[in-house]
Amino acid sequence: MNSSAKHHSLLQVAMIGGAIATTATVSVFGPAWTRSVRAALQDSPKAVVDQVWQLVNNEYVDGKFNQQDWLAVRKSLLSKDYSSKEEAYVAIREALQRLNDPYTRFMDPKQFEVLTSQTSGEVSGIGIRMELNETTKRLTVLEAIENSPALKAGIKAGDEILAIDGKPTQQMKVDDASKLIRGKEGTAITLRLGRTGNSAFDLKLTRAKIEVPTVAYNLKQEGSRRVGYIRLREFSAHAAEQMARAIRNLNGQKVDSYVLDLRGNPGGLLQASIEIARMWLDDGGIVRTVNRQGFNEDTKANRTALTKLPLAVLVDGNSASASEILTGALKDNKRAVVIGGQTFGKALVQSVHELPDGSGLAVTIAHYYTPNGTDINHKGITPDIKLELTDAQERQLATNPKLIGTQNDPQYARAIAVLSGNTFARPPLNQSNQPMSLGANELKF
Repeated sequence: MNSSAKHHSLLQVAMIGGAIATTATVSVFGPAWTRSVRAALQDSPKAVVDQVWQLVNNEYVDGKFNQQDWLAVRKSLLSKDYSSKEEAYVAIREALQRLNDPYTRFMDPKQFEVLTSQTSGEVSGIGIRMELNETTKRLTVLEAIENSPALKAGIKAGDEILAIDGKPTQQMKVDDASKLIRGKEGTAITLRLGRTGNSAFDLKLTRAKIEVPTVAYNLKQEGSRRVGYIRLREFSAHAAEQMARAIRNLNGQKVDSYVLDLRGNPGGLLQASIEIARMWLDDGGIVRTVNRQGFNEDTKANRTALTKLPLAVLVDGNSASASEILTGALKDNKRAVVIGGQTFGKALVQSVHELPDGSGLAVTIAHYYTPNGTDINHKGITPDIKLELTDAQERQLATNPKLIGTQNDPQYARAIAVLSGNTFARPPLNQSNQPMSLGANELKF
């Protein structure tokens, strides 16, 4: 890793203008001060402090920095002595708070590792989903993920995890068990399993990189309709390929309409939202981004839609960011009927950088607008059919997730009713064929 901040490749982020050296703007203070700063930064927590300042200075969407004197902020930051990295991290966070932007944020190495794992759509482990069974109070396997070490070793849904590397799991929480099971790719782990009709047995596995499923789908027979139900949990690096697989498989099952569930989806990668929008749209705009220089970038569909069947989209107050880009594109192009609650309202794009000590920085670099030019920031997208769940309905779905995407789910049930009407959720007959705009894949969301 070199001395300048670099982008994390898994995030599919390209730095605007290339790598930024730590001394890129030091000259504004004069040569003598520059030499003293360079010397002070060598092997010092100040190196990270300065890199964060430089990245914000060069990329932040607001060139006025929320009316803050950003040069004075730098001088103040570098005039202090930091006894530890942690002390420097505190100073960085305090400086970033002056921008009054919750999305421009500093992450310590552990926080950054969590983010990169989430957005990459990969974890290192054995590939199981588990829960604490309410009846037995034991950790129980819900499923072994496709192509995972667990599936290849024969782990089945319903298996009880009695011990992890000899450590009993009685009274252990799911999160604590997950931390023990995850680990470096190629390392070994031994699980003691209980299985109905068998004696407890030990199973040794080797951890591997696992692609985390972010798309769940199935065919639902609703009266005479064959509905393809797809739930997208987040826009990770693997979300687009998983979505394409889901649409193709459901097309093969001769569905006649689709429900795309984006409820609770907090967002993720901008490029993933663009790629997924193009699976539903043949023509039309997807998103317009504007950077601090006022440069507009219009991203459009490119005649690669995988289906033109009627579509309903479900959203709620936790549908944010990339979810809103996709929803806005489908709504403005009249490609889908949007049903549910007002969305979150985040219309800002971040670029994410990894710093040499393993920490990271997310910097807001652009503002985005829906194809019709609507600014949804702090407002969200208003559904075509606004249907908020009551507190009781939310509790029922939360405590019994199997009801989600069934007739016991009011928003899903309304989507089925609309699709059965067969008039509102079809793509327009005459969409204009507009050229594709390149370059939006350089932004991360």
